[in-house]
Amino acid sequence: MYIVIGAGIIGASVAYSLSRAGAPVTIVDFGRPGSGTSGATFAWVNSHNKKPRAYHDLNVAGMQAHAWLRAQFDAAPWWHDGGSIEWEAGDPVAYRNKIGQLQQWGYKVQWLDHAQVNALAPDLDVSSIGDAPVAYFAEDGWVDPPVYCQALLAAAQRNGARVLSDVRVVGLQRHGARVTGIVTEQGTVIEGDMVINCTGRWADQPALSAGQSIPMAPSAGLMVFTPSLAHSLDRVIFSPEVHIRPDGAGRLLICRNDLEVAPDAAPVNHLLDVRRLLQAAARVLPLLKGVEAEALRVGVRALPVDGFPAVGPAPDVAGYYSVVTHSGVTLAPFLGEAAADEILNGVQRPELASFRASRFTASSPSSH
Repeated sequence: MYIVIGAGIIGASVAYSLSRAGAPVTIVDFGRPGSGTSGATFAWVNSHNKKPRAYHDLNVAGMQAHAWLRAQFDAAPWWHDGGSIEWEAGDPVAYRNKIGQLQQWGYKVQWLDHAQVNALAPDLDVSSIGDAPVAYFAEDGWVDPPVYCQALLAAAQRNGARVLSDVRVVGLQRHGARVTGIVTEQGTVIEGDMVINCTGRWADQPALSAGQSIPMAPSAGLMVFTPSLAHSLDRVIFSPEVHIRPDGAGRLLICRNDLEVAPDAAPVNHLLDVRRLLQAAARVLPLLKGVEAEALRVGVRALPVDGFPAVGPAPDVAGYYSVVTHSGVTLAPFLGEAAADEILNGVQRPELASFRASRFTASSPSSH
């Protein structure tokens, strides 16, 4: 039995890949599947600013795995393509160098003039771009994470997996140097051959310290959701002042990655930031003038302390494996498949060599 702790986008991916290979799986989550970090994210699938090269390549592998995963299902309602439009006003020379580097690495990106921008996003006011260089990334997309989680967990259940919601893990059961299961808040012990930590920003909770310590440095961003609007936007807009994407049923999601708030902040404490985000968004999409926020959410990013994924078996304890990362929406399908391959087949995937969770163990040198 393989026990996956966490039913977000990473946990759902790992559970699906394990079950697809015929392994018995139990997934536990202290809330509803997809209700943690996965339910509060911009969910943009891309590899724009993912350095060094190994991290860029890992994210590209994630993008490719999204395409492979969609082919496994009759329908993939979680996936939304359309690419992304991006421009940078601050340092156009540096931005052109960045795009040139991505092109050298084989990333699909092209320059746009204002007429081409208007053809791709007719609601966008091209005067807001000015003379900044504009790039289009045709293979980018965005994901609806709760829909993704539901689809993969349902598929895992069809393969025989169990999904246990509202189950809080308060400890790991150990026999010597091996983790043999989990202990729930109710005192129930669920035994397994391997426990897989997919708890995201909660990966460093004391309950899991007997397996492996992964120091986390979560950061949080404010997300603004509009009411349903009559608009034609069907792709990600990544402008210098604001980031916008569709969110289904006519709604738009507005945020800015560098606008950070306290992880435990109540969204209503940031009404000035909300107003500024809406004003910036209205300069890009004039149809947003006068539109008020319908909902606010604080999304907390699952960031290991050095910013890179932490994946792999614990170095000093058998029966314990971690899959903890930022950019989980981009990386989820690849990490799910790669982790299942390592766990079930005893291999070491070379794509993960730079991102081992064991780097946080004092006796293990960092791979970076």
